[in-house]
Amino acid sequence: MQTETEQVQHNEQRTETETENLAAVLGPTLMALTASEAMNYDIWDTQFPAVTYLNGLFIFVAGVSILRKEHRWTRRWPVLVTILGWIATLGGLTRLFWPEAQQPAESAGMYAFLIVGFVVGGFLTYKAYWHRIKN
Repeated sequence: MQTETEQVQHNEQRTETETENLAAVLGPTLMALTASEAMNYDIWDTQFPAVTYLNGLFIFVAGVSILRKEHRWTRRWPVLVTILGWIATLGGLTRLFWPEAQQPAESAGMYAFLIVGFVVGGFLTYKAYWHRIKN
């Protein structure tokens, strides 16, 4: 029989593994997304609203899926996954309801935002794969 403490530790370890698996997908995806967006920022200037709407649908489904699997407000790194889930959900909804809205203008601030996204993706990738490399 497991004690209550052992059960809690087992559940925390299982949850941590699930978060690492999610980060293993989110990290590289976020890095590829932000890098490609920075390189191809001008494609959004001439985008059809229907394409923006479809993009919003995919982002919304991804965000809800993330939140369904990972929704923990903690002071540790897994909170980044929860925050990304909320950003994707709200960003997807924005694109669904306002597909004709213009993308923010190309600026240093927008590139700073993309760089932060790339760094967060790198951090999630590190957290997801580091223990696998160590062992």
